[in-house]
Amino acid sequence: MEASLPERRFRSAAQYYLAGRPFYSSLLIRRVVELCGLNATHRVLDLGCGPGQLAAAFGPFVEEVIALDPEPEMLEIARKTSGHLNIRFVQGASSDLAPQLGRFQAVTIGRAFHWMERAATLNVLDAMIEPNGAVVLFDDNHPDVPQNSWNNSFRKIIENYSAGDVVREKLRSPEWLRHEAILLASPFAEMERISIIERRVTPIERFTDRALSFSSTSRQRLGAKAGNLIGELEQLMAKFASNGHVAEVVESTALIAKRSRRSSGT
Repeated sequence: MEASLPERRFRSAAQYYLAGRPFYSSLLIRRVVELCGLNATHRVLDLGCGPGQLAAAFGPFVEEVIALDPEPEMLEIARKTSGHLNIRFVQGASSDLAPQLGRFQAVTIGRAFHWMERAATLNVLDAMIEPNGAVVLFDDNHPDVPQNSWNNSFRKIIENYSAGDVVREKLRSPEWLRHEAILLASPFAEMERISIIERRVTPIERFTDRALSFSSTSRQRLGAKAGNLIGELEQLMAKFASNGHVAEVVESTALIAKRSRRSSGT
């Protein structure tokens, strides 16, 4: 059971993504670089790159990053904000992967793997990733600590406004397989998960940006109801704010998946 990405689902969400979504810890990026043995001779593919968070993060460590995404608005933002000359942006989806893109030491995927035909994508990547290379899935979450006491209420508001989103419901159905299950049945079945936990202080308006960056609560999907969503979130987050900022504890995670030593010939 897979969820395909409806056409232009992130069109109106793109402008809010960089401002709203928690950034991946720079320490996590460095740890992934070390564990994957990345250096200035390597190429990285950032698949489903969105506005280029990971492409920009890995750019300084490698020879070239290919940043691939189907949404033109995301790629336009990525081009304007990446700041690295060694990143090449390409419009396309996981179904557009082809040998012409070349070979890579690592393929990074941030918050996008669930939109892909995951098993088929991993099979294609098997022919594009170097023998000792890796697929790295990035994500973030909010641990259940006092500083995140706002999070449950925030999530409930998002759930209320996401009601009726068929794609979101599909991703949360009991039949939906976790990424680990898909990876275990793929060539990249040897996994290691690492995480970095950080306390951050975030401007209150970034939380409305965060809500509008989700495809299920985007302005495109909600229409006039987007104003109601913003109003509810502003009222909620004001209760937890100090001088216009809210404390949050963010856990940035990376799931590094490699071929088994037997299959990689090492």
